Amino acid sequence: MNFTQAHQSIISKSIWNKINVFLLFFFFALASNAQILEPVKWTSKIEKKGDKVILIFDGTIEKDWHMYSQFTPDGGPLALEISFKNQKGNYELVGKAKEGKTRTAFNDVFGVDETFFEGKAHIEQEIKIINPNLKTVDVDFDFQVCKEVCINSSKKFSIAVPSTFKMNEVPVVSEAKLDETKVVGLAVDTVKKEEAVQPKIEKTAETAAAEIPAPAPSRSLWSIFFLAFLGGFAALFTPCVFPMIPMTVSFFTKQSKSRAKGIRNAIFYGLSIIAIYVILGLIVTKIFGADALNALSTDVWFNLIFFVILIIFAVSFLGAFEIMLPNSWANKADQQADKGGLVGILFMALALAIVSFSCTGPIVGTLLVEAASNGGIAPIVGMLGFSSALALPFMLFALFPGWLNSLPKSGGWLNTVKVVLGFLELALAFKFLSNADLVLQLHFLEREVFLAIWIAIFGTLAFYLFGKITLPHDSPTHHISVGRLSLGLIVLSFTIYMIPGLWGAPLKLISAFPPPPQYSESPFGVGGSGNGAVSAGSIKGMPEGAELGPHGIMVFHDYEDGLAYAKEINKPIMLDFTGYACVNCRKMENNVWSDPSVLPILKNDVVLISLYVDDKRELPKEEQFTTEAGDKIITVGDKWTDFMISKYKTNTQPLYVITDLEGNNLNSTKPTISYVSTEEYLQWLKEGISNFK
Repeated sequence: MNFTQAHQSIISKSIWNKINVFLLFFFFALASNAQILEPVKWTSKIEKKGDKVILIFDGTIEKDWHMYSQFTPDGGPLALEISFKNQKGNYELVGKAKEGKTRTAFNDVFGVDETFFEGKAHIEQEIKIINPNLKTVDVDFDFQVCKEVCINSSKKFSIAVPSTFKMNEVPVVSEAKLDETKVVGLAVDTVKKEEAVQPKIEKTAETAAAEIPAPAPSRSLWSIFFLAFLGGFAALFTPCVFPMIPMTVSFFTKQSKSRAKGIRNAIFYGLSIIAIYVILGLIVTKIFGADALNALSTDVWFNLIFFVILIIFAVSFLGAFEIMLPNSWANKADQQADKGGLVGILFMALALAIVSFSCTGPIVGTLLVEAASNGGIAPIVGMLGFSSALALPFMLFALFPGWLNSLPKSGGWLNTVKVVLGFLELALAFKFLSNADLVLQLHFLEREVFLAIWIAIFGTLAFYLFGKITLPHDSPTHHISVGRLSLGLIVLSFTIYMIPGLWGAPLKLISAFPPPPQYSESPFGVGGSGNGAVSAGSIKGMPEGAELGPHGIMVFHDYEDGLAYAKEINKPIMLDFTGYACVNCRKMENNVWSDPSVLPILKNDVVLISLYVDDKRELPKEEQFTTEAGDKIITVGDKWTDFMISKYKTNTQPLYVITDLEGNNLNSTKPTISYVSTEEYLQWLKEGISNFK
């Protein structure tokens, strides 16, 4: 080989090595960027439907991931937050944002029923434009999406608004997929309505409307019907309704010319009762709107007013006084009933509804509020269930009049039923007061106080059922029945079941009623070593900025504080990127960190720094900044999210990293680790610590 050939060979090798290095860095960059997960891809559009302007957001969620709804309760995972940035002076929101199909399931980590989207997320918001010069509607979504890891993400929408929505113009909507992490634009054009294209446009609009999923209730309609049916069944055994059964059925069977006609009249009477209550449900849905009542469910004044109403009804049930609708209403209904015929029977049913209001009113009101908060036709379904239970005995006893002889005689037991319902109304009232307290974050009615009230209410009810307490309208008794004794034992057992809740027990049977475990004086149990944090100032010798975290592990929540302490004692750092609403973070803490082989290492061999990416506290103005990508870092959580993404090229939680005092990773095979088994976590932990110099 001559000099020229050798020189060319060296140059070729040099170029080839550079290409190899370039390709290596290129694929490394691809691998790093692949860690930034976006399980939800968004599209958005604006439409005009009649006189309504509607913003529509559709998200496609990757398989096995789920995104939490805006209606998932406090104390659980991070609920969807929708912010309208340029609303003031430009447009008004009409009601709360509607959601498409969601699913509700119990979360045993947080002890709440969480509501979430799977596969697709569909959200609609109606607006009323008040500024004719409005160019765009700017909307921000903040949401959490989880699988084995959780991601706190945000999407910014800037939706262009047509210059005008005139009667002779039709909006043509062009959609833009939101492939970028933060910013998206949407172009919307308007064209003049042409006769030639109008039929096609109308057909397209009808197809699009048909594809929009209707908002789904958090409870199934069947469960609403069943609960309402139980409510109607309970209302039957009250002093206002039960005595009416034999009286009314006897009237139909004796006054009718034939048994067949008596049966027909009684059945029509039962159907009339159903019609009256279903129409009531229809009126509530039509006037107030399911979504309006859904929004009211988190309104402070609504919850306070309903708390007062239920207290009044409960005191009435307990015998302090009677609540009745005006007598003139019942008299007018009776006068119409006297005319006879099917119209008269209809007014007899109306008279029953009015006369029995003092007993059925609280049950009907509670059912309507509970059903209406689920949306859609739930109030109608609820009233159908309630009235079906109320009407069924009238129809059955008309078919089989001999059964009337088997009915128990009216007596003191009817008042017992009414008193039991009064105690239940009293307990339920504090649920509405608790809702108001949670929204205002007053901490007057924390979990322990709420449970103490319920224990007192149901404990007193147990004493009442055992005959140890009597109320004004009770008949004197020398013994209690087997049925009353059995119910007393059930109530007493339920009361005892709630007592451990004062010390942190999850109480899954009633998880939807008391405030979440985090909303308490001692979030994870009095005297327990759960996930509650104890400030450094209360423990002698603990460094500044440190707290006692899960299982008594000393933890820092600021990177600089933790780093300074690690340098002081010369120990490696374990970074824990976590979130207050991260389900799998809590699972790792509860199941892996608590393991006897792992816990001593976390307590003694590392300095734990837990950085919460969903911490909503605002940073001081001088610490707020904008990243090169244009993202505004405003909150503490934004700061740690940016730190995690910029340094470790991922946005998932939980994320664990072991570093030396210079911030270098100590694990070579797996620099970071997430939601894994105890064995894998322990091996990774030992490797990182052994590499610390």
